[in-house]
Amino acid sequence: MQVDIVNIKGEKTGRSVELPDEIFGIEPNDHVIYLAVKQFLAAQRQGTHKVKTRLEVKGSSKKLHRQKGTGGARKGNIRNPLYKGGGAVFGPKPRTYDFKLNYKVKGLAKCSALSYKVKENSLLVLEDVTLESPKTNEVAGILKNLKADNKKTLILTGAQEDNFRLSFRNLPNVTGYPFNDMNTYDIVNSNLVLLTESAAKMIVEDVKEISSN
Repeated sequence: MQVDIVNIKGEKTGRSVELPDEIFGIEPNDHVIYLAVKQFLAAQRQGTHKVKTRLEVKGSSKKLHRQKGTGGARKGNIRNPLYKGGGAVFGPKPRTYDFKLNYKVKGLAKCSALSYKVKENSLLVLEDVTLESPKTNEVAGILKNLKADNKKTLILTGAQEDNFRLSFRNLPNVTGYPFNDMNTYDIVNSNLVLLTESAAKMIVEDVKEISSN
């Protein structure tokens, strides 16, 4: 599909880039998007929750009274879960919530999420921004020109755009990294996906290389 390239003023440059339909023009699969987002959020959980069992709480291990002949219920020690300060029963233990997701499923989820953004007209291709040093104000002005300053924006760059990435990392509501490092959650969680021209060309070249092999 042909997508127009815009400049830093938010105007069309008259040039366009051919984005591969294999990535940006597929029929989205909602279920794999759900699985990828679920895995991402699960992996963020620390899983450090812990409670003490009756073996770990303080208290004597002596039996409170003899088993029979008291007229009361039989009892163990004071660490019994039924008593205040006793151990917890079936409480949480440290664990990881992460789960495995196949490589192809993850790839399909990313392509599905990007295809949704294209359908919603929420994807822009921006001409390469050349900065000699990181300049946050300059990038903030670019986003304002694109009317993206009040939107959750995901910026996907090429491999050699370090100064550009360093310029927007402190901006609120802006997330960004090289295209190859993107994840489905950030795509779904953004209102606008901003693709640099270098990243777009890199995608096209990668698809051509895969197709030729």
